[in-house]
Amino acid sequence: MNRLSTRQRTLAGEISFAGYGVHGAQPVTLTIGPSAPDSGYLIRRDLGNGRMTSAVPVHHTRVSRTTLCTTLDLGDSVSVATVEHVVSALSGMGIDNALITLDGPECPIMDGSAFPFAEAILSRGIEIQPAQRKFLKVLRAVTVRNNDAFAALEPYNGRALDLEIDFDSKVIGRQRMIFDWTPRRYYEDVARARTFGFVRDAKILRQAGYALGSSLDNSITVHEDRILNPGGLRFEDEFVRHKLLDAIGDLSLGGLPIWGRFRSYKGGHALNAHVLAGLFSSEANYEIVSAEDLPLEFEAFDDQPEGLEVHHYLRSVR
Repeated sequence: MNRLSTRQRTLAGEISFAGYGVHGAQPVTLTIGPSAPDSGYLIRRDLGNGRMTSAVPVHHTRVSRTTLCTTLDLGDSVSVATVEHVVSALSGMGIDNALITLDGPECPIMDGSAFPFAEAILSRGIEIQPAQRKFLKVLRAVTVRNNDAFAALEPYNGRALDLEIDFDSKVIGRQRMIFDWTPRRYYEDVARARTFGFVRDAKILRQAGYALGSSLDNSITVHEDRILNPGGLRFEDEFVRHKLLDAIGDLSLGGLPIWGRFRSYKGGHALNAHVLAGLFSSEANYEIVSAEDLPLEFEAFDDQPEGLEVHHYLRSVR
């Protein structure tokens, strides 16, 4: 086991992104920077004219809306939408503590995936912090349902996700992905999967104020039995991979990485939020454990993508 594998991680420095929101289409600049041990993910809004909201935890108790994205209430009538891709990249890449700052009401959609965030995290470097990592260990199964759709958190000696989707579309159909988490697997197999939508829904969504910034540059667009994007799909099953990407982001709102298994059928942001609420509804459902008590030999990103040196990724802080 790598001796750094049980210690917390943050970014080695700030990374910034400029873009616009996929729903509101408003321009936004987002910065992710280092944060202190045991702080988790913090988020704040730069309101302009020297005004900045207090940094608050990215936490499931702050979820105010789950329609087509995850929206957080920061307090004082300030919110941030579409946080799931940003925190998915942080969680997927094994970051424990980070400060997210943005100057708009919605995180930038970038290319519709988490890859721009994940790639920037690796390029900037990651610092190892002195504090021990902590996990939410699932002790009892929790399941939430909506008709035939469900989401569940179950005891499991590892970090695994098992997602299945089923769309009335020849392009998508029924897809399933079983994923045992490591940072490298997330980077290579999940981070590049893009969000998707249907041409048939576009008019209704835009009339409701959603998908105003959606385009072929940031979304897989399905029309009848074909993909409209000139480059096609990045993965044959890119649709379920993106749902898994979203789930990793939504589950990070538990405040600590989950030691257990997540299962979902026809799930989405709402069920992801509800299953977290169900987990925390009883202290008998979970316990907080130290990483020293868990088999974490895969935690360090030693087998990093080609071209990135280990010492650039792991910077130990003593």
